[in-house]
Amino acid sequence: MGLPSDPVASRTALSAEDLGAWMVEYGPALKRFFSKRAGPGEADDLVQEVFLRLQARAAGDAVENVERYLFRIANNVIVDRRRHDASHAVTYLDPFDGALDLPDEVSPERALAGRQALDALGAAIRELPPRTREAFIFHRFEEMTYPVIAQRMGISITGVEKLIKRALAQLALKVERRR
Repeated sequence: MGLPSDPVASRTALSAEDLGAWMVEYGPALKRFFSKRAGPGEADDLVQEVFLRLQARAAGDAVENVERYLFRIANNVIVDRRRHDASHAVTYLDPFDGALDLPDEVSPERALAGRQALDALGAAIRELPPRTREAFIFHRFEEMTYPVIAQRMGISITGVEKLIKRALAQLALKVERRR
């Protein structure tokens, strides 16, 4: 299986053989492209997405300039990822919002209320399902990124996103109920 003859200059029909050759030839460049734009933890998944989209093309369609076409797909993958991230951004109510605006003196009542809020949050965290609690603790207390958590837990980055969203929603509800 050789590389298609001069893929930049000629029209090349898309075949499984060509797809494999293009993965070998352009995969490393695509990985570098994504590492700079989305981080090294996501680069492999994004490269795979490019080739999945290419493979989804109708069989027999021709590609005029393979490199330009692949990087156009790569750019579209980045745009789609950013749109997805923006539309799925985690928003939640921070139970401690404004907690740093303390008066000069802290009254015993205010200290007790603060302690109770912390206790309520700790209890709410302990009540989370084990996997959800684990992902939340990794992210919020151990400051791990989603890709690192995904690798450590053996799940996808999307799975981590879902666990963190679930944790934040459950914590917000539980803390609000205890007020």
